[in-house]
Order: sequence, then structure tokens, then C-alpha cells
Amino acid sequence: MPTRRLLRTSTLTAAAFGLLLAGCTGSSPAPTASASAPGPAPAAAPAAALRPYYEQRLAWRDCGAPGFQCATLKAPLDYAKPQGEQVRLAVARAAATGPGKRLGSLLVNPGGPGGSAVGYLQGYAGIAYPAPVRARYDMVAVDPRGVARSEPVECLDGRAMDAHTQVDQTPDDTREQDRLAAAFKTFAAGCAQRSGRVLPHVSTVEAARDMDILRAVLGDEKLTYVGASYGTFLGATYAELFPSRVGRLVLDGAMDPSLTAEELNRDQTAGFETAFRSFAADCVERPDCPLGSTSPEDAGARLRRFFAALDREPVPTGDARPLGEALATTGVITAMYDEAAWPQLREALTRAMGGEGSALLALADAYYERSPDGTYSNLMAANAAVNCLDQPPAFRSAAAVGTAVPAFEKASPVFGKGLAWASLNCAYWPAEATGTPHRITAEGAPPILVVGTTRDPATPYKWARSLAAQLSSGTLLTYEGDGHTAYGRGSDCIDTAVNRYLLEGTPPPAGKRCR
Repeated sequence: MPTRRLLRTSTLTAAAFGLLLAGCTGSSPAPTASASAPGPAPAAAPAAALRPYYEQRLAWRDCGAPGFQCATLKAPLDYAKPQGEQVRLAVARAAATGPGKRLGSLLVNPGGPGGSAVGYLQGYAGIAYPAPVRARYDMVAVDPRGVARSEPVECLDGRAMDAHTQVDQTPDDTREQDRLAAAFKTFAAGCAQRSGRVLPHVSTVEAARDMDILRAVLGDEKLTYVGASYGTFLGATYAELFPSRVGRLVLDGAMDPSLTAEELNRDQTAGFETAFRSFAADCVERPDCPLGSTSPEDAGARLRRFFAALDREPVPTGDARPLGEALATTGVITAMYDEAAWPQLREALTRAMGGEGSALLALADAYYERSPDGTYSNLMAANAAVNCLDQPPAFRSAAAVGTAVPAFEKASPVFGKGLAWASLNCAYWPAEATGTPHRITAEGAPPILVVGTTRDPATPYKWARSLAAQLSSGTLLTYEGDGHTAYGRGSDCIDTAVNRYLLEGTPPPAGKRCR
């Protein structure tokens, strides 16, 4: 069952270091904090109890990836008790290649929440970011607490995850609603049983405070950072906490921190509909389109009928798991993140509609980061853990979801019902939310560059506009195109503007748009 994941990818081959993003959190009609509620106050100089963390020395070592070194950073498990238990966080770096004067460290995060920043660095950013940037910066990443190599949250084993991802996410009656709720409860109970120690302490605020420790330990006076997707919320949170320590921040594929979880999920649902319509408009003009040749509306209707048929009778895949509606929907959503995946989706749908679902199943497996051996990364576990701490749940009951379904279906006739029900997951979370939706202004920070893509499926463009307007020093750079995020995805205009900002500190002029 897809959840609100916000994760950077350049192509589907990037799945190993974070394919998508979004993991459903939610907020409900039950009382929650107002979107205008204040956020955390800016942090002062490190308290005496935190100085050992800020003054620690990293022991760099070879980590098996040519050109990279790894180390372990220590941070307090609970910042309210800095002399108590610790967490150990995985860090990796690639030294600046030269030529030119070294500018310091550039920290990267691909989003999620739950995407491995270390994996992203080693698999993409540290080798494929624009050469002028890698020449002047040490490229650095830290897996946030609870993610991948940093004391990962664990919830279910592979077999149980297989069952979880196949649960019907468009319940037709109370019995199916109860099964979906039971699946969310089982997932949450598994997280509590396997990861109860860290579960209350994997919030974005805590991850941002960890980043400030890393900044100091690396010897940087200011933080230079590129965050994609959910990584924009992490970066904006850092700027809110430490505005005087902000260097050059790029927030690509921005989230809007002022929205409730229900609003975020509904907006993202509309974003996937926008992306699907772009895919469908392209598809119906091609001879191999499995969704007809008339209009995007007709293509959407055909896809809905196909999903309904799978709900009644899944098709074989050559795997123990047949392709039902839940996995098929996830597979289609996966391809919405990158228009380069559209040919793959056309082929997968053609085969699935012909009764062979392995290709669409493979797309779903990429979303969930499921390996051929049946094991999963901890992406989905960390995704839920962070989202459910950062905001109150989107919905607190099946009845509340039922009331909201029409609005979600209006946002997306194709995906609305399933994404509405997926938003129920935080209702049963064993750790109370510690965050609330609020505007982030980061008063006193230097210019911060916010990048938005007009037809982004996972982080709708209006979120980028909103965040840039909230930030007291925000500048909006617009990419008119498809896909999730913009930097490093083929636009010379975007890359040139971002590179200049990173290398010279000069943001693009207000209102700059690229294609």
C-alpha cells in the first residue's frame, strides 16, 4: 500500500538509493494543531552537555566503495537527556576532486523519509553531481536516525511485508476496512516490538539537530546542503533551528510545512493525477499504448477498470505473489516519479492486461525496495516512523477516511480512494506525534534556494511556491516539466542556476523559470 513518500530519484535504476518518496502520515478531523502553530525555537549555542558531541572526532575508514570513506557519528538518543543513551549514525564522504579552492562540505539527502543518504551519495551524488560542484566540495551524507545504517527502524520480516503490501487498499465494505486497519495495527505493533527504543526519537527535528553536530564535527562554520523531496523539509527545519548557521541550502521538490497531514496527502494525490494525465496524454499518441488512443480521460477510465478487475481476480506473475490491485497501483505510481519510466510502464501494463503481471510487480518492488531474495530495505518502516512523529495522524478512524474519500477521488479519479485509505496508517502508531504543521520562516538565514517542478507528482509545485514565500530569504526557481525534483535531471538551465548558487552563493533572479 503506497504511503506518502517523498524521495529523490533520477531514473528507476536509482531505486537502490531511494526511488520515490512519500509515506502516508495523516491528520484527522479530530483536533490537531493549527497550521499557524509555532515551530521549534532557534537553537542557541550548544549546551555544555552537548559539547562532547560537537567536539567528537570522526574515525574515517575505507567502506568498500571506491573513492568513499565512512565513519560513525554519535548523537544523543533524546536531546532532552543528552547525557543519556546515544545513537550511532552512519556517515560517508567523497573528498573534493579539484581543481579549485575547496569550499567545505556539501551534505546531501534524497528524501523519503527513510531514503538512505549514504546509499544516495555512493550511488549517485558523489559520482554524478555536476563536476564543478564535486571539484570544490567534499560530498557528505549521513543516514538519518532510524534509516538504513543508522540504527534502522525495523517492523516486519520479508514474508510479513509481502502480505502487508498486498492488503486491499480500496475496501468495499466494513470487513475489508477492518482487514486494512488490522494490517496497519500489525505493522505498528511490529515496529514497537522490534524498535521501541528508537521509535519516539526519529523525528525530523532530531535529525536536523544531528546534522548540526555533523556540520561542527566536519569543521564547517555553516551548513551547505542539497535536500530533495522530504529532504527539503529536513533542510527547512535545520534553517528554522539554526538560521545563523545556514550556508547555501538548496531545497529541490519542496514540501509545505504549514499543511496538515491530510492536506499533504490530498495534495500529493492530486499531484499523482497530474502526472498520470501527462503520462496518459503521451501514451494515447503512441501505437503501443495499452490504454487506448482517444484521450487521457478514457485512458484513466480504462486503468480504473483494470484495477477493479485485479481486485476481483489477480493475475499470475511467475512469483508466489500474484498481481492484485494493491501491487498494480503501486507499480503505476512508481513510474509517475520519472517520465523516463513511461515506456517501461506501457510495456508492464500491456503484459499485465494480457494476463502476465511480472513487469508491473517489478515496479512495485522497486517502490518498496524489495530485493529478489524477498528481503526489504527499512525504507517503509522508517518512512512511517518519521511521518507519524512529525505530525498528528491524517485520520483517526475508518469513518473519518470514509468521509474524506470523495475529496480524494475528486483530486484523483485514478488513485484517490486508495491513497485516502493509505492515510490511515498513523492512526495506530505506538509513539505520540511530537511535531505540528506550521510555517517556517527561518528569520536571519541567508538566501535559500527552493526549486519546484510544475508537474511534480510527489511534491506538487504549489508546495514549492508556498515554502519559498514562507522563508524570509527564500528564492523560487521553477522547472516547467514532468518528474519528481529538477536538479541533475537534464535541464541545463536548472543545473546552471543551482551550480552558481552553490559555487558563488548567488541565487537566481526572482521568478526565474526553466524548461
